[in-house]
Amino acid sequence: MCGRFSLTKPLDDLAAFFELYELFQKPNLQPRWNIAPTQKTAVVRTQAGRRDIALLRWGFAGPNNAPLINARAETASSKPTFAEAFAQRRCLIPADSFYEWQAIEGQKQKQPWRIGLKGGGLFAFAGLWQPEAAFGNEDCFTILTTVANDYLAPLHERMPVILPREQFGLWLDPATPRPILQRLLQSYPAAEMARYRVTPVVNGVKTDGPECFAPLNAALKVA
Repeated sequence: MCGRFSLTKPLDDLAAFFELYELFQKPNLQPRWNIAPTQKTAVVRTQAGRRDIALLRWGFAGPNNAPLINARAETASSKPTFAEAFAQRRCLIPADSFYEWQAIEGQKQKQPWRIGLKGGGLFAFAGLWQPEAAFGNEDCFTILTTVANDYLAPLHERMPVILPREQFGLWLDPATPRPILQRLLQSYPAAEMARYRVTPVVNGVKTDGPECFAPLNAALKVA
């Protein structure tokens, strides 16, 4: 699954990476080290035939308005909650890392890990968005997940779908057939990813600063 992530890069970097040539508006992006469900973050989507970026709330409204922050890539296209968005409102969620919590035998508290790409660059989750009256008419998004690759499987059985940059156009194009879309939703190559353990400070949803990136043991930063 994906329950927290970060986006610390400025808008100019996102505009170049996602080829955002003509923006309808320029959202006030601030560095975020610990984005949590129900909070707003940047989302790239197609509006009026071109790519745009906006701040959307994380989580579709579920039962009792509980946020549905993830959707399974294998079934999202057929589930009533996500099917329409899968067909008509696909998006990209910019990130530079995400977190996962590993259960440790004999320990009550799980170990948080920070995960990203080698080199620490930008990437994008595959997502869906929709207007959501249950949350004050705010547009919202969810992140698609798939089976974890071999590198992340020891931490969790699921991982967010990370799309290679060359697939952004296919994912955002409303005319892309569903069979092709489904083929895009794969586990990201393990050899291109990096991870390291971080301190429990990231556990708190109100903690949102560079301390979230602090390694638990600097000597073991890359694993």
